[in-house]
Amino acid sequence: MSQDLKDKVTTYLRHLENREWAEAQAMCSEQATVWHNDGKGDSTIQENISGMQAQIEPIRSMRYDITRQFSEPDEVLQQHVVHVVMQDGALFRLDAAAYFRFENHLITRIEEYASLPSSDAA
Repeated sequence: MSQDLKDKVTTYLRHLENREWAEAQAMCSEQATVWHNDGKGDSTIQENISGMQAQIEPIRSMRYDITRQFSEPDEVLQQHVVHVVMQDGALFRLDAAAYFRFENHLITRIEEYASLPSSDAA
C-alpha cells in the first residue's frame, strides 16, 4: 500500500507536468483542500488547479524531480524540485516539501512548503 500511494503522488505530479488538469483533479476527492506557505490559507483543489492553468501560458515546460518520499498509512511526505523552462528560455527551480493525505485512495489534502524560485543552471 505504501508504494501504491507514492506512485499515486508521482502520477498526480506527472499529470500536472503534462497539463492534464482533469486527470490530476480526478485523483482528488471533491472536498480536497490545498495549502501553500504563501499566507493565503486553504484553497479547494478546483481553485488550485484553476490557478495553475491561469499561470501556465508563459511556461514551456515543468518537471517535478522527487528527491525523496516517505509514507505512512494514508499519507505521503516528499521533497521535490520543480524545474521550470519559460517560453523565453529562462530556467528556474523551486525547492519544495509536500504532504499528501489520502482517503479511499483519493487525495484529500495537499500541503506544500516551497522556496522562492531561483535561477536554474541545469
